[in-house]
Amino acid sequence: MNRSDVTRLEPLPPELWHVSLDPVIRDMRGRPLNIHRMLAHHPDLLAAWWPFRNYSVKGGALSARDRELVILRVAYALRSPYEWDSHVERGYAAGLSLEEIDRVRQGATADGWSESESVLLAAVDDCLEARCIKPDTLQRFSRFYSNKQALDVIAIHSLYVMLGVIIATWGLELDEFIELPEGYQAPSEGK
Repeated sequence: MNRSDVTRLEPLPPELWHVSLDPVIRDMRGRPLNIHRMLAHHPDLLAAWWPFRNYSVKGGALSARDRELVILRVAYALRSPYEWDSHVERGYAAGLSLEEIDRVRQGATADGWSESESVLLAAVDDCLEARCIKPDTLQRFSRFYSNKQALDVIAIHSLYVMLGVIIATWGLELDEFIELPEGYQAPSEGK
């Protein structure tokens, strides 16, 4: 391998993908996202990762709304416009209002969250900052969620941290076909 190739990596067009990745192309109805096109450079990794991705994008034991709160909070913490904008669209489709999506940036203590949403966001922040859900957060979390849901928060958070690092490493651009809700304005300030 030429070491200079490590610093340059562009999304791989599906027609150049290894045949073992045909199920991914089918799952994405012939339009894999740029992040999938990046991972296609490593067919074994993409093939191994794909079932976990499919589980996570369905939210596991979490509702669609809670799943999107987790992902948006991770995207915001990582300062990943690619994941943020991708999940503004998905969060809106899952029932989050544009006001709630914007409020994710303020975190668990922002006015307007239900008690369960607040502790969910606190659990994500714990994962990001302490690399665990802290005991006091876990105690509050257990009033609304199960151990399975705690494991899903940790797993989904981890999946999106991985994606955020890949995106940031190669400066991946948002897919052109992502349609943001009418009235949405990207955040203008950082974390």
